[in-house]
Amino acid sequence: MLSYTVYSEAGGVGKTSLTANIACAHARAGLDVLVIPLDPQDGNLSRLFDVDDDQSDSSADSLVRHLVDNPGGEFDDLIRTAEGIDIIPEHNTLSDLSDHLAREKSRAEDFGDAYNIYAQLRRVLVENDVPDRYDVLICDPPATESDHLYNAIYATRNLLIPFEPSAKGEASVEGLEELATNFANELNIDVGVLGAVPIEFKGTKDQNEIVEEVPFKVPEVIGDRTSMMEGCWRHQCSAFEFVRSHRSRRRDYEVETLAKFDRIARFLETQGGITAPSPPEPGALDDPEEVTL
Repeated sequence: MLSYTVYSEAGGVGKTSLTANIACAHARAGLDVLVIPLDPQDGNLSRLFDVDDDQSDSSADSLVRHLVDNPGGEFDDLIRTAEGIDIIPEHNTLSDLSDHLAREKSRAEDFGDAYNIYAQLRRVLVENDVPDRYDVLICDPPATESDHLYNAIYATRNLLIPFEPSAKGEASVEGLEELATNFANELNIDVGVLGAVPIEFKGTKDQNEIVEEVPFKVPEVIGDRTSMMEGCWRHQCSAFEFVRSHRSRRRDYEVETLAKFDRIARFLETQGGITAPSPPEPGALDDPEEVTL
């Protein structure tokens, strides 16, 4: 199974949009994909895919309940499906995840048992055969250092880094490299960076220099697609579905952006040693409408 966490220390770089669209690109190629978003704030991936109906329902089962070994139902009942990808929607209990895990750790230590706060997501996934059932696992934690992030890294062992090609974005990439190294050393695990994806690239000299200096592989560079991404959030869908169903005409730069999402997915699959069974032509949509350039 290819598994990775999409993370940036800087908020507002399009991390969740990138996660959603690459997940769809994996699924378009015939792969079974599970996405686990871990951000309880508004504007999360569950909202983007319109699977957030139970987010504020205190009686609903949630991933957090499974993480503290107090499930309210079967793991599979948590899963919702949108655009061919499986999603475990966020729930408001994620806001208190650290408190829940700290209580479980204290309870375990009272009985003389070891308890790794950061290993609970991985435990739940293994116990429910996720590595055998899915080809791709993607985690989307909030843009803060937190137990959400550390559980995601411990579970996936790989990072994909979206960043703004600016001095601030460059610093965040360097900081994340150090964070991943320190976390790996502390827990005695290997954490790899699969690649970095510049977002809102405008092609300036400074931006080109920053991209060239990134110490990771850069499979594609995504330009400023504010209109398309705002349309995705407004219609609660991926960019593929937005261009397919909500554009009155096709724009060549948007079709090329879809192709970039497809190529990023193929790059990541190659990094993970996975061969997609039916990769589409990059950017191709599954309807007969002629693209207007």
